[in-house]
Amino acid sequence: MANYNKKRARELQHDRFRDTTMGFFDRLGERLEGRGLKILYGFGAVIVIAILVVVVVKWRGRKADEAAQALGRAITISTTDVGPAPVTASNEPSFNSEYDRANRAISEFEKVAAKYGDPYRSEARYFIASNRLLVDRPKGLTELSELSNSSVPEVAALSKFALAQAKESDGKLDEAAQLYSDLAKQNSTAVTTDTANLRLAKVYNKQGKKKEAVDLLFNMVDASRKAKGENNQPAPISAAAREAATELQKLDPARYAQLPQETPSLLG
Repeated sequence: MANYNKKRARELQHDRFRDTTMGFFDRLGERLEGRGLKILYGFGAVIVIAILVVVVVKWRGRKADEAAQALGRAITISTTDVGPAPVTASNEPSFNSEYDRANRAISEFEKVAAKYGDPYRSEARYFIASNRLLVDRPKGLTELSELSNSSVPEVAALSKFALAQAKESDGKLDEAAQLYSDLAKQNSTAVTTDTANLRLAKVYNKQGKKKEAVDLLFNMVDASRKAKGENNQPAPISAAAREAATELQKLDPARYAQLPQETPSLLG
């Protein structure tokens, strides 16, 4: 539905441009009637420019759709289940290992990055770096670090989050904690504060900082249960906040018991 709405919005914008342009030319034609070839030639030039603008708008729309489809195909490949090919005939790719899948995915994303502009290029580069962690981890880490400063905010946040996860899995907990902390302050739509803080709390626990982990989890869940939305009604509780509640209950049942009750209407 979201993709359809965006496409329809582009169509409507084009229609408004066309209608406005044609109406302008009609009115202009009435005013210039009988003023000679010089004005006619100038008017013709304006028409040519307008036609070129319309062509460019159409071309950009087609290019964006093409880029989105190419990126979608690459993402599908990168998320394909690893295992023997299905018995039934299928044109879908199959991979015997995550290494093979990552190599193929990198190849597809590189095609997108080479052919299209932003945001598709930067998104493709993020997926390349993420998959690169499986085939050339040092290079993947370097690429993610570079992309964490991307001019595309979503790509920057996702890259920093992937880098933090990689550092965490490599046992570099101090570096991971700093990255998660930075993300929590940014509160990106791609990586929310709750998501970053949940990971940060888990890193604290791995570092032996149980009190810091418990305090962070408690504050997350407490805030989520007290938050108000429209018409002063309880705000929906995020999946990260719900997981934080589960983690808190395991780490410190007594502290968990101090939380306010979740609003019954939001349960389940």
